[in-house]
Amino acid sequence: MHNVFGMPRSALPVAVTKPVPDFLSRAYWNGTIKMSLSKFFILRVLHQKPMHGYDVARAVERTTNGCCSPTEGTIYPVLREFEEGGYLTSEAQVVSGRERKVYTLTHKGREAFKVAVEAWMDVTRCLLDSEKLVKLANSDEASDCCC
Repeated sequence: MHNVFGMPRSALPVAVTKPVPDFLSRAYWNGTIKMSLSKFFILRVLHQKPMHGYDVARAVERTTNGCCSPTEGTIYPVLREFEEGGYLTSEAQVVSGRERKVYTLTHKGREAFKVAVEAWMDVTRCLLDSEKLVKLANSDEASDCCC
């Protein structure tokens, strides 16, 4: 069977439907949060001291108590993006007998971290207000049940 263009139907592109995320899944929200916070926490740990990529990943994991544990696939593209934007510099150094890039925040990177802290604090206040709303709704539901 052919389509109106004389091509076999099997040659037509097939629409691929994207799966709908499960918004009831804690894993979905944890993944979304981790993606959003990775850049912030990379700036945060580099604000303390220069580090190579592996140390950045471990420091982020320690700083967030394991909540955010970025992989090499996350760390290095972000470090490259920050370096291209002038937010950090890198220098090859020999660390434990291996040559590694050590990343250092620039003044611009330190300013970006300050702006990020302010932005995340605004979000944090909104999250805390949201938590109050959920608790209030839960207490209203409990009071509606007059058993």
